[in-house]
Amino acid sequence: MSKIAVIITDMFEDSEYSEPAAAFRKAGHELVHVGLKAGETVTGKKRGILGNIEQVKIDRAVKDVLVEEFDALLIPGGYSPDKLRVDEDAVRFARQFVDSGKPVFAICHAPQLLITADAIRGRRITGWKSVIQDIKNAGAEYIDNEVVEDGNLVSSRSPADLPAFTRACLKKL
Repeated sequence: MSKIAVIITDMFEDSEYSEPAAAFRKAGHELVHVGLKAGETVTGKKRGILGNIEQVKIDRAVKDVLVEEFDALLIPGGYSPDKLRVDEDAVRFARQFVDSGKPVFAICHAPQLLITADAIRGRRITGWKSVIQDIKNAGAEYIDNEVVEDGNLVSSRSPADLPAFTRACLKKL
């Protein structure tokens, strides 16, 4: 099965991590949580049904990983992509992943990291409504659909699109 890097830091959109992650695990795929510092615990931005905030332990620091170690990349939304886009190693990893041709799964605010990586120029992508102009300014074509697939890039707009996003990601794997 596939080994999926999940690039994530604090204030990620809880469901945009937890729902695809659960589906990937159920299908037998392995997740490796990649963040700014190995061993730290990052938290989501919302409380779940039971009042719990989603927490994720970072397995590997982004400065220490190579694209060649993974089969796909998941970038959950929320504020996490904006926090990651200021880290040179996170930007490099995202750019190299897109350039590798391996699947990249981006939802909601995830295009922010890809924009900073200059990895969507000439591509078709969707994302949260507040980043539409950023997507266009980065040289990509914004498409307002629940899922947009362009080569190795699979994108969705929001948590409402998660069922379609997750199906498209699993199909790509």
